[in-house]
Amino acid sequence: MMKTLLLTTALLVSSISFISAQQILKREIPDRVVVLTFDDATASQYSNVAPMLKKYGFGATFFICEFPPNFADTSKYMNWRQIKELDETGFEIANHTRHHEHINILKKDKALEVLHYIDEKCDSMGIGKPIDFAYPGYGLNQSALDILKEEGYKFARAGGARPYDPLTDYPLLVPSWATNAENKAEIMQAFREAKEGKIVVLTIHGVPDAEHPWVTTPPDLFEEYLEYLSKNDYHVMALRDLAQYVDVDEAMRTIQPNLDLKLKN
Repeated sequence: MMKTLLLTTALLVSSISFISAQQILKREIPDRVVVLTFDDATASQYSNVAPMLKKYGFGATFFICEFPPNFADTSKYMNWRQIKELDETGFEIANHTRHHEHINILKKDKALEVLHYIDEKCDSMGIGKPIDFAYPGYGLNQSALDILKEEGYKFARAGGARPYDPLTDYPLLVPSWATNAENKAEIMQAFREAKEGKIVVLTIHGVPDAEHPWVTTPPDLFEEYLEYLSKNDYHVMALRDLAQYVDVDEAMRTIQPNLDLKLKN
């Protein structure tokens, strides 16, 4: 009797999990899916990153903010004309707040102000309204989640140094690995985790980053990553492209947000 009950329970749980997966996933996620995301609108993203991505035919997301205090210094940061060129090339332009503010510590009206600033700048440049977001400094809380959901964001990238599992990770809490000049072995291992329905997302800053050397990625190392991904037939895309696999509305409805993400800058 007990064995029968346990078996029935196991089958029921398995059935529920299968139904949930069928609802959240629009289609099966292939192995070797990698999402490249770039923060802070550094000048090298225009001069170095975009040409390399185009060379390999890869997509990417650029999370834009006007990083203080030197955003006007075009040797360090892109200008909006260049950001518009990235958009016209086919890359995703997404929101990183006005001046890299941590929305988890802002009152709602101020958080909306710094989000809407980027929306309005995009609109003025003929760039579509951003639908994805990256938490500056990976700072997040329930208030930040609520605001992003109310504003209609689809995906939001956090930290965590682990792959994104669409069946268990809330779409506004997408984990990622951050690259720098010293963690090649970690990133190469991360690429190998893009399998069995899990997706690898990278946080990348400048290539190189003139103002923040602790998060710089040397151009030769970055191209080494791209060459590896190309030679090994990875699917390299923007964050928004995950919507071809994930029903975001259903995922938000059925997955409980886990705010205990391990954060790693």
